[in-house]
Amino acid sequence: MDKVDKSILSELQLDGRLTNAELSERVNLSPSACHRRVKSLEETGIIAHYVAIVSARKIGRKTSVFVQVTLDNQRRETLELFEQAVERVDEVMECYLMGGQADYNMRVLVADPSEYERLHQDVLTRLPGVQRVVSNFAIRSLFRRTAIKLS
Repeated sequence: MDKVDKSILSELQLDGRLTNAELSERVNLSPSACHRRVKSLEETGIIAHYVAIVSARKIGRKTSVFVQVTLDNQRRETLELFEQAVERVDEVMECYLMGGQADYNMRVLVADPSEYERLHQDVLTRLPGVQRVVSNFAIRSLFRRTAIKLS
């Protein structure tokens, strides 16, 4: 990946809806060369996919909860069952297998604390292998990055 590819990626991370003509102008390439490079970035998986970023606040999901989950054991089958089940929980926006005190860290997005209480009682504590759930509510979001800085 060279400087031009990084420039293309930087521009697309800011606005994934740029036309090829607009993008080629911004990165100082001919439209055909720019198109070839974008296709190559897509084919190699560097560009994983394109999305629209929805404002959670505008659709009524104002509460972020950071959840640490500890399982009753770390056997492969327990981890797999948990991971398959948690992936089906729509409110879970991110989930990471961790090293350290908790087995998983998740970011959950809900409308309010009472919605989280329902999710906690009816869903999260009933996921396969769950021994302990620790919830931390975000007071305020300072920023959220979607673009990776490319040097």
